[in-house]
Amino acid sequence: MGFGFRVGVPGASVRVSTRGVRASAGPRIARVSVGSGGTRVSSGMGPFYASSSAGGRRRTSTRKSTRNRTVGPSPAQLERARRQAERAQQEAERDAAIAQLRELRQQTTSVHLVNYPPLQAPQVPRPPQLGLPWALTEARAFHLRGVGRFARAERAAATRAAEHDAAEFLAAEQARLHQEHQRLSGEADQWWQALLANDEVTVCEAVNVAFSDNPAAGCAVGVEENVLSIVLRQQDIDSLPEQAPGLTPSGRPTLKKLTKRDRNLWWLNIMGSNVIATLKEAFATAPAIVAIDLAVLTRIPENQRLGIVAYGRWSRQAVQSTAWRTAEDALRFLDLGQDVACAVTTTSSGNLSTTIKPLNADRIPGLQALLDNAVDESATNASPLAEIESQLRPRPDGPAGGQSTADPYSLQSFEAWKQASSATPPAPPAPQRPMAPTTLIPGQTVELPEMAQQGLLITFTFAGADADLTLLLTGRDGRVIGDEDFVFYNQPSTAQGAARLLGKQPEGPFLVERAAVHLAALPGHLHRVIVSINMDVETGLTCGALTHSTLHMQSADGSVWAFEAPADPKIRAMVIAELYRHTTGQGAVWKLRALGQGWADGLDGLARSHGVEVD
Repeated sequence: MGFGFRVGVPGASVRVSTRGVRASAGPRIARVSVGSGGTRVSSGMGPFYASSSAGGRRRTSTRKSTRNRTVGPSPAQLERARRQAERAQQEAERDAAIAQLRELRQQTTSVHLVNYPPLQAPQVPRPPQLGLPWALTEARAFHLRGVGRFARAERAAATRAAEHDAAEFLAAEQARLHQEHQRLSGEADQWWQALLANDEVTVCEAVNVAFSDNPAAGCAVGVEENVLSIVLRQQDIDSLPEQAPGLTPSGRPTLKKLTKRDRNLWWLNIMGSNVIATLKEAFATAPAIVAIDLAVLTRIPENQRLGIVAYGRWSRQAVQSTAWRTAEDALRFLDLGQDVACAVTTTSSGNLSTTIKPLNADRIPGLQALLDNAVDESATNASPLAEIESQLRPRPDGPAGGQSTADPYSLQSFEAWKQASSATPPAPPAPQRPMAPTTLIPGQTVELPEMAQQGLLITFTFAGADADLTLLLTGRDGRVIGDEDFVFYNQPSTAQGAARLLGKQPEGPFLVERAAVHLAALPGHLHRVIVSINMDVETGLTCGALTHSTLHMQSADGSVWAFEAPADPKIRAMVIAELYRHTTGQGAVWKLRALGQGWADGLDGLARSHGVEVD
């Protein structure tokens, strides 16, 4: 008999659900239920019944009996959060303002703490040392110009002519550079003697150049015997902030309104700091000056007109023998000078005066005349001190005016010497016209033509900020043998003139600096010439300040290669390209590789990376 299923119990029922299967048997009055939940017995009497478990375990469920309910923040909570955010922002702005005011006060009242080294007699650098290899390279480049590579007889004759002329050219160029050095040394000595003799124009020029970067506008206007007269433009008291850092009664930082007394005291500290700094720098620049008459001009708050608020005479001995250690020491300028007068005075109760009134300068004729001729810059957009200074501006060729962009030791070309030394100079072959430049990208390498070894002209054109061209002559490992292989503004020539800077000068809207490299004249231990640019270390600017920066290399055969230096705001020095020896089966050749590696720490980092010892 096969499989069968039978339900034969009267009143039996089966219930199936996800919780299991249940079966019940018996009449309603007394029913037994059996299932996965256990066995139960119910009385079944009446509409209500009592049930008890006949055994088994109690079921445990992992399901939640209620749903999660998401409740958003109330309007009161949102308002409280908004007020907390506003309070935090206000506190942050207050703390930033407090920090700025403290820094401003420290900067404006500590100018006099700077020490200025005394000016020394100018030393004219010696001209570059030239050697016969350099002269021979120049002569060969001239005589071989236009001669075919396979014209052996003509090339041999040109080489002999170059060897004949090289020694004479070298001697002539060395003599010319020596004469130029003697001329520059004579001019520098003459300028120094005029400064020591307190020549009025020389002293005022030198002092005004030194004042050019000062926070307060100062100007030397005259010299009488050994006393220098200076006018100082003090910032207006109305330009000071109206608040200062303070504390609440509970000790929390806050901003408080400046009282007139505190405002005048701050302004007086600023004036004293500027006066002392001006005196210290003037004495350091003019070694023969023994005293300085100084007058301070500012705009009077009452009538907004220029007026004299302080004047006096200070001696070199009084200023230099005083120890200047703190910001409060600046107020000692009132006690150290002779015949000192100041618009900020002390009342009978010991407090500072709350008003600033101009001093009466009638008894000092020169001072009154200066005040009468002064023009308020707010009314005419012309600074009175700028007008005075323009008349005493240093001459471009004077030692006080800084170095000219032209290199006084720029070398004469062999062609120019040949034409000047020969009564009937032979007409040289027409020079090769520059070809269209080939722009190289970082990593690209080209082999240089043979004529490039006789001379490469490097031209760096830029705008937007000051920058310098530098050359590093290294071994195979990319490191210099000695510091003399680093060609920069303080060492413009090396390798007996085989690599040298030719000077920097403006050309239209750009500045242009050039360098010359004679690869054939380099000593055998030098295998690389690294061409780099760096920002002026004095400005602190990065390459991002350059609005135009292009470097060209031109060979004697007219080939030109161009490099675009990126305006990267993260770096201050960059290697643009390198020239390096490459040995092949047919001999050594020179190659050019475009780079683009930068250094954030500028010229110092670039030099150290290539083995130069930097102090």
